Amino acid sequence: MNRRVGILVYPGFVLLDLSGPLEAFSNANQLASADYALTVVSMNGGMVRSACGLPVFTEPLWPIAFDTFMVVGAPEPPEGDWVADVAAAIGQVARRSRRTASVCTGAFLLAASGLLDGRVATTHWYYAAQLQARYPALRVDGDRMWSEDGDIWTSAGMSAGIDMTLAMIEQDLGKETALAVARMLVVYFRRPGGQYQFSSLLDFDPGSDRIRATLSFAREHLGDKLSVERLAGVANLSVRQFGRAFASSTGTTPARAVERLRVEAARPQVEDGRQTFEEIARLNGFIDAGRMCQSFLRVIGRTPQELRRCARRVDTLRQAL
Repeated sequence: MNRRVGILVYPGFVLLDLSGPLEAFSNANQLASADYALTVVSMNGGMVRSACGLPVFTEPLWPIAFDTFMVVGAPEPPEGDWVADVAAAIGQVARRSRRTASVCTGAFLLAASGLLDGRVATTHWYYAAQLQARYPALRVDGDRMWSEDGDIWTSAGMSAGIDMTLAMIEQDLGKETALAVARMLVVYFRRPGGQYQFSSLLDFDPGSDRIRATLSFAREHLGDKLSVERLAGVANLSVRQFGRAFASSTGTTPARAVERLRVEAARPQVEDGRQTFEEIARLNGFIDAGRMCQSFLRVIGRTPQELRRCARRVDTLRQAL
């Protein structure tokens, strides 16, 4: 079976949005004798310059059938008179393709084509509100790394395109192949679609190596008791020194930071729906499901029950399409 993959670019596109999925599909070909036939296309073909200035050779886009048709993003949401023509072409090609996907702000072009109407979609968190306001017929989930709604896939920025591609490879060729590709690319296998787009570790951005190491330790031991005394020991500081250094580096307390990390880790498990809330609470270091619920409300303003119901509605909608 020949799996033809077409990836659409346009002037000013983000190079990693293209190269990440290309490398993932290419590695699947090499490691598992997969049959992805890769083609980079543009509206008129020829050389197309990326946002970083590197030109890429492309084939002209024709309304042909792809197994996978993917639209990359740009540093800013695409705008201008050219968008309508590109969106119309995307709609024609998507109707003949098995699945259609976007990376980052490429979701704006899918939305302009009407393909996202009535669907759940993802884009870079910075532009999620703008996508929702511009195209109210779709529902944007700006927290997710990638989303699959029927035959339409969307992903967050840049490296999230690799996560989405790994999920496609897993769907096509199985988990072992996707895992082998992830290993070769030296990336995680695979960040789940429901994972936050940015980690609390990045959000805290501590300037101190000791505090950074402490946060990494906490994330790796969320199921354990993480008292201030234990964390201070990891940092090699007294409790008082640690408290001051932590607040200075992160702008919050150790307890609040650990709570955020636990909520971040528990959310995909909550949305997945295969474990009870008590099990999830225990795995992530909450005292019980009630305390976990309180933490979810403080950190993201929604209860685990609400998130699970929302995830089930999305699954039901996906199955109905």
